[in-house]
Amino acid sequence: MAKHRIAVIGGDGIGPEVIEAGCRVLEVLAETQKDLAFDFTRFDWGSDYYRRNGVMMPKDGLAQLEGFDAIYFGAVGDPNLPDDLTLWGLRLAICQGFDQFANVRPSKLLPGVVGPLRPELGQAIDWVIVRENSEGEYAGVGGRAHRGLPIEVGMDVAVFTRAGVERIARYACETARSRPRKKLTVVTKSNAQRHGMVLWDEVCREVIRDYSDLTVDWMLVDAMTQRMVAKPGTIDTVVATNLHADILTDLAAALSGSLGLGATANVDPSRKHPSMFEPIHGSAFDITGKGVANPLASFWTASMLLEHLGEAKAAQRLMAAIETVTARREVVPPDLGGKATTVQVTDAVIAAVRGANA
Repeated sequence: MAKHRIAVIGGDGIGPEVIEAGCRVLEVLAETQKDLAFDFTRFDWGSDYYRRNGVMMPKDGLAQLEGFDAIYFGAVGDPNLPDDLTLWGLRLAICQGFDQFANVRPSKLLPGVVGPLRPELGQAIDWVIVRENSEGEYAGVGGRAHRGLPIEVGMDVAVFTRAGVERIARYACETARSRPRKKLTVVTKSNAQRHGMVLWDEVCREVIRDYSDLTVDWMLVDAMTQRMVAKPGTIDTVVATNLHADILTDLAAALSGSLGLGATANVDPSRKHPSMFEPIHGSAFDITGKGVANPLASFWTASMLLEHLGEAKAAQRLMAAIETVTARREVVPPDLGGKATTVQVTDAVIAAVRGANA
């Protein structure tokens, strides 16, 4: 039995708290499933590392991570450091350095969770949003000039390449094809963004021709926000640009009950490099160290990690345990309306894992 080698980067704020909770749950899964094992290696990179060393991670950080099967990542961001420094210095450095071009975010209303929508609408949420993760407004192309002068200018160039659009469109089509409804929504803004987004539309249409079994529709990003709120049952798989999907996925998490339930995979589909799995809630410094962070997103993220590693049985067992806990409504974290601590929620999920295995 081979052990899965996992690089663990807790990062900033509540990141270490929820990721260590996730490691506990993964260890219990391994204890209760004989053909499953993990080897965790922890890296102390992040804002505190920056204060000691002047960088968010070492110059050879990617080389250190290269040999791992997956990366389990917490959060990045510190109120006392510029956000662009922390994000580009760690998370984006890994995502772009390892060409993790597909960001995959599932959303659904878990049993027992009450979202902001009417019940019949909330229960219709069962989405996967595929976010292009390497281009668009986050490509890092641009600059500033005439700093401090009245004519100072700052520019960010949204970059769209034929190759980049084609590969994310194909990944989204394959994702939609793997789901029962075989339905894909392509999000765009080509009525206003007349160059890059028009290329996006053209290339998506070319790719979609190879997937005649899919039902495909198109939606402007602003109209998509209304559709997610008013007609969630009409949505299944979604593909969108880096910036558009970044916004839509936070909305999706909120509609599903809380950002504390948002899970993400940053995937290199070629598997040349390790993929990275992270909850989307951010560093949440307002609750850091209080022991009340909701770890459920990190557990859902761990389930996605297991799925990526080919451990479908363990992934399903973990999701079943999460849903058992949310359905019972006995141990509820503060962001979902309860008072349970991080440890209490973790213990409840562990008990559900053990109970299902008994």
